[in-house]
Amino acid sequence: MNELHQPTIPAARAIPGALVAAAAALAAGELSGGLVSSWQSPVVSVAEAFIDRVPRSMKEFAIEQFGTNDKIALVVGILLTATLLAVVLGLIATRRPRPASAGYLAFAALGAWASQQAVGAPWHAVIPSLLAGAVGVAVARTLWAPATAPLRPIDADRDTPGGSDRRAFLTLAGSVTAAAAVAAVVGRWLAGRGGAASSRADLTLPTPERQLPLAPSSVEAGVDGIAPFFTPNADFYRIDTALTVPQVPVDGWSLSVKGLVDEPFELDFDELVSLGLVEEDITLTCVSNTVGGNLVGNARWTGVPLDRILERAGVQAGADQIVGRSTDGYTCGFPVSALDGRPAIVAVAMNGEPLPLEHGFPARLLVAGLYGYVSATKWLTELELTTFDAFDQYWVDRGWVDDAPIKTMARIDTPRSLQKLPAGTIPIGGVAWAQTRGIEAVELSIDDGPFEPCELAESLNDNTWRQWSFPWDATPGRHRLTVRAVDGTGETQIEERAEPFPSGASGWMSLFVEVTDA
Repeated sequence: MNELHQPTIPAARAIPGALVAAAAALAAGELSGGLVSSWQSPVVSVAEAFIDRVPRSMKEFAIEQFGTNDKIALVVGILLTATLLAVVLGLIATRRPRPASAGYLAFAALGAWASQQAVGAPWHAVIPSLLAGAVGVAVARTLWAPATAPLRPIDADRDTPGGSDRRAFLTLAGSVTAAAAVAAVVGRWLAGRGGAASSRADLTLPTPERQLPLAPSSVEAGVDGIAPFFTPNADFYRIDTALTVPQVPVDGWSLSVKGLVDEPFELDFDELVSLGLVEEDITLTCVSNTVGGNLVGNARWTGVPLDRILERAGVQAGADQIVGRSTDGYTCGFPVSALDGRPAIVAVAMNGEPLPLEHGFPARLLVAGLYGYVSATKWLTELELTTFDAFDQYWVDRGWVDDAPIKTMARIDTPRSLQKLPAGTIPIGGVAWAQTRGIEAVELSIDDGPFEPCELAESLNDNTWRQWSFPWDATPGRHRLTVRAVDGTGETQIEERAEPFPSGASGWMSLFVEVTDA
């Protein structure tokens, strides 16, 4: 009688059934998340809530280990965790199938909670998570049903290889898996159908009133392996808190200016660009960039000078912070005093084309000389004049400094660390930057010997990086190369090593190479 009233499920059925149910639940969440612009899949909701709450050290570790692939790594981690939990539910189902199937409702509750953590999230954003949970329960109970029907003895032959019940299970599980795959693909397509890509493709920007001449070839050091002077858009680093790229078409976009201003107002995109576009060559750096890191890039940006927008609003005397808000609620904030004549624009184009979606289309902030986390709001939709006492932007609230001037830094691009090289003359080269101050000199030390001056390519302006090179007469053996820069004020790059938190990394870059007999 115990076998009649407490049916069990073989692990060979319970675990695959649990995994298929999890896949169906995730796919249902993905599909429903793409139906309404204010909805998103439970995976995205959970990931974004995780990003907001994870300890700073873990964020730094993720960026250091995965770089611009940190978000992909997070999603993969969540999916792997969901897979592991599904296996656990399958194991529970071998003895207690009903409580195990209810476990999918716990996942739904987590997703529903996460969906409400985003700024301005509507209550109905919980629906994708609830649907995902319902689908998970339904699929799990269906796949386990042949072995869990009440008052039905277990027939061993029905679960042996070749048994009819086994074939039915595999057929049903395969069909559900295929349907889940299709639903997930359709859901991804629906989520990206917001029209931002077509809006960008159809956008024709007016000719800038101030166009810069082409950069002369003399800004290149002429050494293979050095990062190109202008970073191609496809190669430009991306670090932000948006797990999925916001889809913001030009139609319907607006920029509001509010706070401690005399005349708050709002602009649509056509009104914004009608204020007049200018071109600026600016190197942008992420505060998370480590010594020698690649979270830095140089581009020619096109946009509206920020002072024109603020002049129209009339900044009040008490305002000391400018806060930029993104469409997803993210905030940056920088001092009003940074508007000291340096380039500061609401950018709409990058390297001669409208901003790529992942770099803030249709508009973003950009202020030379400040790390991106305080000054470079992507998908910009609001400018607020406020005070540092009244408001802490996203990263300041997490312990980072609030002014964030970019530190002087030099990087060796070639040769690579631990590279084996033939003896003889070897070109060493890289880039150095000290935005708003410029680079006056770059110096290289071999094997901790005296620093020697490097050859500098021409400086385009004080806001872009500068390429440098050094012809090295290399002899066989293991050698240490160390580089440092001197900025335009005569200050030498800080030698003391510091991690990015809380105000940006410092230290001289060193690497080792192995020189062999020619």
